[in-house]
Amino acid sequence: MGERVTTGVVVTGGASGIGRACAQALAEVGRPVAVWDLSTEGAESVVSSLGVPSIGLGLDVTDETAVAEAIEATREALPSIGGLVHAAGMVVAEPVGAIDFANFQRVLDVNLVAHARITQLLLVDLKASNPGSAVVGIASIEALIGHAAIPAYCSSKAGLVGLTRSMAAALGPEGIRVNAVCPGYIETPMLAPSFAVPKMLDTYVASSVLGRIGQPEDVAGVVRFLLSADAAFVTGQAIVVDGGVTCVD
Repeated sequence: MGERVTTGVVVTGGASGIGRACAQALAEVGRPVAVWDLSTEGAESVVSSLGVPSIGLGLDVTDETAVAEAIEATREALPSIGGLVHAAGMVVAEPVGAIDFANFQRVLDVNLVAHARITQLLLVDLKASNPGSAVVGIASIEALIGHAAIPAYCSSKAGLVGLTRSMAAALGPEGIRVNAVCPGYIETPMLAPSFAVPKMLDTYVASSVLGRIGQPEDVAGVVRFLLSADAAFVTGQAIVVDGGVTCVD
């Protein structure tokens, strides 16, 4: 077991789904948490029950000024910042032939560009919090396999895996680890609309060799591990958390 890490963690998209589960999982082991989300009310609601030093902030992660202000507020609220989980994300179902490129760019900005920007703006904190600083981006199995209906999402998540490897190479000498997690079919608000499609939930369940749909906590446990000292020699990786969906044809 590695030495316990107690520095604070910024969690984007932290008011719901995987982000909220990550914030809760980190708080369970005593990590201070900053929950960032488009919903100020949602972010504040999550931190109200964490029981650790925390702050809930409402902001758009694509707004550089808002991000810079959120970082300053987070620095004042937490004892330190030694971790980032970029769970903020969006998806638009517009296949090639029907793409609105304003929407395409928005997906890239939220899912991919914001991760690079926030990491860069937090570098001074991550360097100061060593040893043990770590960054985790929430990618997707759609970074690894194709989905005809959501090219912008697939592109953003594949790009996030590439960004993870690049940042791991650049920041490793500084003692900062960078990894990604690729969830499969997880019961989150983002996936919820597809449950209205007849038998789609059954399809998701059948695709998993474990015979169930994933829960946000399934992903959060892996994220917490990657941010911990137990993962001190793990960097530049894209860890698939999909119940075995991608292990079979």
